Amino acid sequence: MSEYREHPIGITLSINGETQEIVAPASATLLEVLRDLLSLSGAKRACDMGACGACTVLVDERRIYACLALAVMQEGKEITTIEGIAAHGELHPLQRAFIEHDALQCGYCTPGQIMSALGLIAEGRAGDEASIKDGMSGNLCRCGAYPHIVAAIAEAARP
Repeated sequence: MSEYREHPIGITLSINGETQEIVAPASATLLEVLRDLLSLSGAKRACDMGACGACTVLVDERRIYACLALAVMQEGKEITTIEGIAAHGELHPLQRAFIEHDALQCGYCTPGQIMSALGLIAEGRAGDEASIKDGMSGNLCRCGAYPHIVAAIAEAARP
């Protein structure tokens, strides 16, 4: 009986405005590539089922769970991780709002929360507390910082 071995393939990804050429198995998830091959550890590995949101990144400005997305399918798209949102050494306004509203405790879910919130704001769905809660329902926080998270998003979403 022969053993099945997956052959690595070349993948070119645009991550945080930079082109990355990698070699990975065709079955590698975007999360595996980000963390294991590119050392971008902001997106967290938690459930590996798309149930918690800790691995949320933006692909073409839309939020996705990196644990469920094949890396090879992201070629030609712009991937943004938490590492790519600060500009010129300054925190993104949403990152500042999270700090100001104490919207993080242990910090494990924070990158996914922020990336999901950026997507929610870009979608125009962060208009009031109820829509923020609904739009962020796919991101879990075991510390229970939800009221602070909602307040930070509401502040950052204000024109």
